[in-house]
Amino acid sequence: MDGLISKLRNLDAYPKVNEDFYSRTLSGGVITLVSSVVMILLFISELRLYLYAVTETKLVVDTSRGEHLRINFDVTFPALPCSILSLDAMDISGEQHLDVKHDIIKRRLDSHGNVIEARADAIGAPKIEKPLQRHGGRLEHNETYCGSCYGAETTDDHCCNSCEEVREAYRKKGWAISNPDEIDQCKREGFLQRIKDEDGEGCNIYGFLEVNKVAGNFHFAPGKSFQQANVHVHDLLSFQKDNFNISHRINKLAFGDYFPGVVNPLDGVQWTQLTSTAMYQYFIKVVPTVYTDIRGHTIQSNQFSATEHYKGAEVGLLQVLPGVFFFYDLSPIKVTFTEEHIPFLHFLTNVCAIVGGAFTVSGILDSFIYHGQRAIKKKMELGKFN
Repeated sequence: MDGLISKLRNLDAYPKVNEDFYSRTLSGGVITLVSSVVMILLFISELRLYLYAVTETKLVVDTSRGEHLRINFDVTFPALPCSILSLDAMDISGEQHLDVKHDIIKRRLDSHGNVIEARADAIGAPKIEKPLQRHGGRLEHNETYCGSCYGAETTDDHCCNSCEEVREAYRKKGWAISNPDEIDQCKREGFLQRIKDEDGEGCNIYGFLEVNKVAGNFHFAPGKSFQQANVHVHDLLSFQKDNFNISHRINKLAFGDYFPGVVNPLDGVQWTQLTSTAMYQYFIKVVPTVYTDIRGHTIQSNQFSATEHYKGAEVGLLQVLPGVFFFYDLSPIKVTFTEEHIPFLHFLTNVCAIVGGAFTVSGILDSFIYHGQRAIKKKMELGKFN
């Protein structure tokens, strides 16, 4: 047993010095105090890093397929009435969503921006007389109503019982309605009168779109859209207006759900139209993003960057389609954010590095000062110090 203790004593890497050989100095005390404070501060900083989660960022190739992209928006048009504002979406796969109405809310605004009413997207108005039947006579008692589509019928029993149904039938045919007052349904529902009554109003439109996760665009523009000779056009003749003010403010635009730290660069952006007709375009690069919090909960979302382009009507050139267009494309790279704690062994290693490093540096500094003082004192005693 005594032999084992003796061997352990010989392995001591920290030989002790007798206190009779210690020399305590004022500078050594100051350095000890300062180094202790530095070590405590560094330890507290490292402890905070250990207790709080850190976010690790990685870039990976996006290999997802067949997913959908959710676009959340809230846009205000202070000088464009809700009755003439429409929303369309289309992508490079050929899928189109024209005159989108589901999951969309429109709020009428007065000239001061106050909400007048929130309603579904429809003209609608009390009927002023009995509807006109397809055969030409007015609706009689107990007779089933079937309104004319004015040449846009797809079948013999196709009926258009409202102004909106006539406009929709025309849209499918690729036609434009030049004078709504010639359409009995539009005249009864006060289509043009409603537009005149809302002149000077604004519109706040908000909701969301579910689109394919491929490049595409969505836009807000006046009039009902349709395809004519494979060209996307809007029926503006029926509103009998020469210009449309598309001044707008983007209150919110996000591609996917919110996650901590996300910044949507178009939130709060606004633009005022200075010409009679204009097209405003936003070109957006969408970056798929996956955020995983400390509990393992995952949020599938997106970040994006945007550039803006304005196109006004110029003399001698074709008229531009008035509206606000958002063209988006997806990045092949996915960003992953993962919240995690620093491992305990990593924390312990850093603490040892802090204590050992501070102790070593303070020891070197103390030795330099101590030997410097001794050399100066010795020269002074020999009278060699000038």
